[in-house]
Amino acid sequence: MSTNSYLKAGINLKAAETFVSGISQIAKNTFNENVIGGIGGFAGLFRLPANYRKPVLVACTDGVGSKLKLAYQNNYFDFIGQDLVAMCVNDLLCAGAKPLFFLDYLATEKLDPEKALIIADSIAKACKLCNMPLLGGETAELPGMLPEKGYELAGFSVGIVEEDLILNPLNCTEKDVLIGLPSSGVHSNGYSLIRSVLENNKNLDLKKVYNQYALENSLLEEIMKPTKIYHSIVQDILSKVKAMAHITGGGLPENLPRAFNKKNLKAIIQKDSWDILPIFKFLQSEGNIDPAEMLKVFNLGLGLVLIVSPENKADVFATLDSFNEKYFEIGYLEHKITEKEPDLLFI
Repeated sequence: MSTNSYLKAGINLKAAETFVSGISQIAKNTFNENVIGGIGGFAGLFRLPANYRKPVLVACTDGVGSKLKLAYQNNYFDFIGQDLVAMCVNDLLCAGAKPLFFLDYLATEKLDPEKALIIADSIAKACKLCNMPLLGGETAELPGMLPEKGYELAGFSVGIVEEDLILNPLNCTEKDVLIGLPSSGVHSNGYSLIRSVLENNKNLDLKKVYNQYALENSLLEEIMKPTKIYHSIVQDILSKVKAMAHITGGGLPENLPRAFNKKNLKAIIQKDSWDILPIFKFLQSEGNIDPAEMLKVFNLGLGLVLIVSPENKADVFATLDSFNEKYFEIGYLEHKITEKEPDLLFI
């Protein structure tokens, strides 16, 4: 009579050992002088930088959402880690924080060490873009809880900022300028709608380049472009910025008002002031999506919006120019006469 075992229950300990061995070296390559010890303990240790007067820690967590389903359906994992890191780091930036370290959580129905290491490597590469160690993480094999070959991915990041330099929406005032930084594509929001468009239109071919929409790559490559990380772009202009909005799920209408006092202020947005990327025109047309719905779901080509006083606008533009970073002046803040006025007004 054969006995029961963990392997028969769906857990492959040898595969887990292979993965841990591989990720240890991947993570080690991201370490800096503040990391104490290494991968393998029960927790990661990080020495706080010494050159802060009144340091405040900033923490956030996020995931990749159902973009991950398209990744494993199409075996397209090379950049999914950047999505994970970017969603967290871009949120940290909105507090004026510098990223300190990152942790990840990877759950899978059945661990494939090769694919899991591709994901881990993409996370590490994105961490290195921010000089941020991949301090640790957790990998779980969950047979019966996730679909076959399915994955779930979550990230956790901690940053640091001087208490008197925290970006505060309450500092925004009337006539402040709104500067939009372009997104790289869809980023990591709205993929339930994208998958619906793909499922309802069987004629769409993920391998095809749709030149009629000015797409430069295959449809799969366009919708899977990694989320842009804005860390290196904004570090040198944080002192000139009052507040920032990371444009994620909910688009401009939901995210921009989080960056200013919407009880007293509203954003006046010029409709044609930025470039809407071709992928969004493709999705709207092929998916027969109402323009108002597009605005609520997607970033529509704007990944980050800076709120800057008029006197600092020229300095911010000059710094962005030095990075060869494209930008758009999309509007300004205006005083509300009553709280019942809309938070955003498109003109």
